[in-house]
Amino acid sequence: MRFPLLLSTLALLPLSTSDEQVRLVLGHSAPMRATPVALSADPAVRGAGALVYLGGLRLASDDRAFGGFSAIQVDGDQFTLLSDAGNIVRFRMGANLRPHALAYGDLPGGPGSGWRKRDRDSESLARDPATGRLWVGFEHHNAIWRYDGGFTHAERRANPSQMSAWPIAGGPEAMVRLRSGAFLVISETARPKGKSNAREALRFAGDPTELGPAPLRFAYVPPAGYDPVDMAELPDGRLLVLNRDFKPAGLFTAKLVLADARRLRPGAVVQGREIATLAAPLLHDNFEGVAVTREGSDTIVWIVSDDNSQFWEASLLLKFRLELPPEPEKGN
Repeated sequence: MRFPLLLSTLALLPLSTSDEQVRLVLGHSAPMRATPVALSADPAVRGAGALVYLGGLRLASDDRAFGGFSAIQVDGDQFTLLSDAGNIVRFRMGANLRPHALAYGDLPGGPGSGWRKRDRDSESLARDPATGRLWVGFEHHNAIWRYDGGFTHAERRANPSQMSAWPIAGGPEAMVRLRSGAFLVISETARPKGKSNAREALRFAGDPTELGPAPLRFAYVPPAGYDPVDMAELPDGRLLVLNRDFKPAGLFTAKLVLADARRLRPGAVVQGREIATLAAPLLHDNFEGVAVTREGSDTIVWIVSDDNSQFWEASLLLKFRLELPPEPEKGN
């Protein structure tokens, strides 16, 4: 989602709103620039918690519509970034972290009938690697749409009744398609009754846009003061959940949580273990998207940020190797 500006010194800056006319990325005359970034000013810093830093890029373009990335999918060397205004940026990138074969696009329709932010507030993205199909979660309408693998047309859509009461700016922010074919969706801000520290979450047995059994309801507990913004499945079936916070003094910070949702039951409460924090003095921004890939035996974590169309934020794409510490022994 796009945050209201809380710093009084920046209060007069123009921010995107739900009524702003969406600008589509043109791309033809404004190619993307990719500038390497360091995780820390201290070269001795190798990473953050369980994340070992492998490199990162600041992505930029002279096209004013570029940025706002809220979700990411990575398939081999193919990267897909989706903005919260329905813009799509695709490119290929190898181990040298040099993007090429750049292509721009936009979602072919959305839950609204117009071309304003509230009609195309795309916040989450899931993919079926077998078919290439893509699913997008929309705030404001609390809807899930399915598209073909090329984002050329929409195939199906649904407004699950279990999501109807989710806040219009705090809806399906985090969504993942599991290898089993099930889908998990977590609301950014909807709280289950009697659980003020948790967020409402759903497990669909299959495609959420198709008629099937009612989704299983459960709750996710983020770190205190944080909201869930995306998640990805690890090779062992556990989840990495990205959580984001905003404070006027420190701007945005993020926490990555390792959670186990493999044996969910109705009403279950999932609370993971914090494994990394991206906050000052480390590179930090409005991180909203996370993806997991494999390189040999290594598990790779990609994190992307939403710049909110503000000069004081950036579109960052960071690459890490996941090195999980041993599980703490029970009773200690």
